Amino acid sequence: MRIKIIHGFALLSTGLLAGAFGYGAANLVPTFNAVPLEMRLSFHAELMKMNGITMQAAMGASILSSLTLAVLTTGRARLLAGAAGLLALASFLITRFGNVPINGRIKQWALTSPPADHAEILRRWELFNNMRTFAAFAAFVLLIVLAGGGLRAAARSVHDRADRSQ
Repeated sequence: MRIKIIHGFALLSTGLLAGAFGYGAANLVPTFNAVPLEMRLSFHAELMKMNGITMQAAMGASILSSLTLAVLTTGRARLLAGAAGLLALASFLITRFGNVPINGRIKQWALTSPPADHAEILRRWELFNNMRTFAAFAAFVLLIVLAGGGLRAAARSVHDRADRSQ
């Protein structure tokens, strides 16, 4: 039962993470590119204030729940859950070391003016955004695959070992 609850939480948190990043990639980024630069910078800076807490919480919950699931399972389920946890971690690292520094620059630009090479920097932000979106989506897919059968077999295996040891 504990494994099912953790798997459910991993699915929920990773699904929310993938969904949030997916929505951003499919809707926010094209909108950013369609509006005047000043509007994009102001909106982007304000959005990052809101995203800071919620996205970090989703990434943390995805990483911890997936890796906990990997520890509690065996075989293929352990590999899938561990890979999902590492992909969620990758989305965090890409965000932290790719997007966040650029977000800081965007906040400054919103108050002053963007540099001459702002278009290239914004393209780099979009590349990092696509990478973290893909990582989160792949983590979610692995957890869905695990729900399709691998988790049941791993849970039985863990319970069988516990029964034999008693």
